[in-house]
Amino acid sequence: MSAEVKKDLHLEVAHVLFIDVVGFSKFLINAQTEILEQLNQLVRETPHFREAEAAGKLIRLSTGDGMALVFFNSPQAPVECALEISKALKKYPQVQLRMGVHSGPVNAVDDVNNRLNVTGVGINMAQRVMNCGDAGHILLSKRVADDLGEYEHWRPLLHDLGPCEMKHGERVEVVNLYTSDVGNPQLPKTFQVLKKRRARVRWMTMTAALLALAAIVAAVAMFFGYRVRSTVAAPEKSIAVLPLLNESGDPSDEYFSDGLSEELIAALAQVKGLKVIGRSSSFRFKNNREKTDVIGEKLGVSTLLEGTVHKQGDRVRIVAELINAADGSELWARTFDRELKDIFNVQAEIADAVSSSLKLTLLGGEGISAKNAATKSVQAHNAYLQGHFYFERRNLDDYRKSVGFLGQAISLDPDYALAYAERSEAWTWIGDLSNEKKKEAWEAAGSDAEKAIAIDPSLAEAHAALGWVRFFADWKFAEGLSELRRAKELAPWNPTANDLLARVVVYLGQFEEAEKLARQAIELDPLAYQPRISLGRVLFTEGKLDEAEASGRKAAELQPTGAANHRWQVLVAIQRGDGEAAVREAQLEGNEGYQRFELALAYYASGKRAAADATLAEMISKDRDFLAYQIAAVYAWRDEKDKAFEWLQISFDNRDTGTLSLLIDPLLRSLHKDPRYNALVGKVGLPVQLLVPETKL
Repeated sequence: MSAEVKKDLHLEVAHVLFIDVVGFSKFLINAQTEILEQLNQLVRETPHFREAEAAGKLIRLSTGDGMALVFFNSPQAPVECALEISKALKKYPQVQLRMGVHSGPVNAVDDVNNRLNVTGVGINMAQRVMNCGDAGHILLSKRVADDLGEYEHWRPLLHDLGPCEMKHGERVEVVNLYTSDVGNPQLPKTFQVLKKRRARVRWMTMTAALLALAAIVAAVAMFFGYRVRSTVAAPEKSIAVLPLLNESGDPSDEYFSDGLSEELIAALAQVKGLKVIGRSSSFRFKNNREKTDVIGEKLGVSTLLEGTVHKQGDRVRIVAELINAADGSELWARTFDRELKDIFNVQAEIADAVSSSLKLTLLGGEGISAKNAATKSVQAHNAYLQGHFYFERRNLDDYRKSVGFLGQAISLDPDYALAYAERSEAWTWIGDLSNEKKKEAWEAAGSDAEKAIAIDPSLAEAHAALGWVRFFADWKFAEGLSELRRAKELAPWNPTANDLLARVVVYLGQFEEAEKLARQAIELDPLAYQPRISLGRVLFTEGKLDEAEASGRKAAELQPTGAANHRWQVLVAIQRGDGEAAVREAQLEGNEGYQRFELALAYYASGKRAAADATLAEMISKDRDFLAYQIAAVYAWRDEKDKAFEWLQISFDNRDTGTLSLLIDPLLRSLHKDPRYNALVGKVGLPVQLLVPETKL
């Protein structure tokens, strides 16, 4: 772009990669020249450099011991270029670089030699970010990391370091980017020094505060001449386990640190009277650590457990810290350095140590009993953690990967009840999300759940898995409901147990209980997506439109790509008679199939009959195998009863899980007085009665 960039650019946003050769001044002059020539050559050969230059979207600046590359095409371009440079550097081990990336305003100017140069905050900040790192580091400003974090494939590579303090008290939020083969996973020396300084300052501050408080209390006691009573309120009994950071240097070990974090959540959740936040909410802070008071406020807790995991060969080092969310002060900290074969003992040690601290700060004398290990095999446990890692990604491809790893765990330990239970749930979702071998997937789900219960009748996850497959896939409603109630009885603190039970009792028209359960699931996991969707369904069916819309909007905010996350907003707008608002909401739906469903309803409600017909025809053409029930619902809403029953029969024959909404779906109210409706309800196995409040839609 150097020949084409306009010289009158006025604070245009650019994406800057700043590069510095570490220890450049220590080399002899001839060595410096050689290093710069090698660096220039390999940079010029990187694909993103060449692409941006060919498009006229790049300015190159020499900085003496490095360079600045100013991209004007995409915030991903400098990051991709940095990764390409790091890979190319493997051929030149003598060249040690550190790199920094920032997006910000820049201005093109002529330098003293009448050559194009660039100045501005964008350049300056990129250099400051780079200065926070050591050899091998690719550091990003928080702004760039937030932009990349919108894309799922970048998230595992981003590791928040927090604020880096510069000269004159300046601070810049920095994120470390690395993969399994490029980048530097080690904590930069700047942050190591900062961490030690903060710990020292925190200790000195706490000591001074305690001494001052003691002096004040003593003075007041002497002045009034009587014994002073403590007026300090006990802290709230609540905790969130933030994802332990993987410091092994290999992103592929992420499953291990994630799995350990979840096992600590499960252990602490056994404490009676202790509010423990669920995984979905805690893990939202995995790559986006905010200030402790902000996290505490968002999650509704007063205490946080955080730390790091360093897995290297057959050893593991775990550092755990208990933090006061309000002020970030450390209540307790401990390092566990063990052989990997002792991982179960390590978990028990952490649970015991945290229990002791909680006993003093939260529980007022109550303790915690660590959950017994689900397997004695380290290899099986390792395979389970890998399977669980993919399971939590919640998509069809990763459910299939999860089944593979969980199968390995079961092969290594045939009595691994937890692995059977989780594989059962994975099979259930595979059957629901794909028509390929649906029957076989659901049969496997039932078999795995039964095996899990046979091995460990006290395992809540096993009863939840069997209850879900019996209700959701087999349509054995009484048996499924019984198993899910048993799961909640065994693990009342588990947000998933509450949410699954809420989802099934609403299908049976038990709205009051369903609402209570959904709200309890949200309290236990306030930033989880699925309980908000479940609550929206209940509230809409009850006619609580404002609350249903609010629940839907919160779900869409938490998971913008979630399927049908604009459904309740669309249906609320239709019920209010606002067809245009319904169309606007439907157009925001991210899932193509559900968007067609919502638009078919919204266009009809807004009087756009031609658009409604065209969208319905497109649904029938593209979505008949997955959304037969939704097609029936559109026809019912249009009061085309024969077509509605035709598609309901197809939905029934396909075992479409949407059919479970038959009793409660307000879109089907026009069918209720037709004899075919009760006949179909009876065939499905639902109670033959009208449970939907008869308010006009």
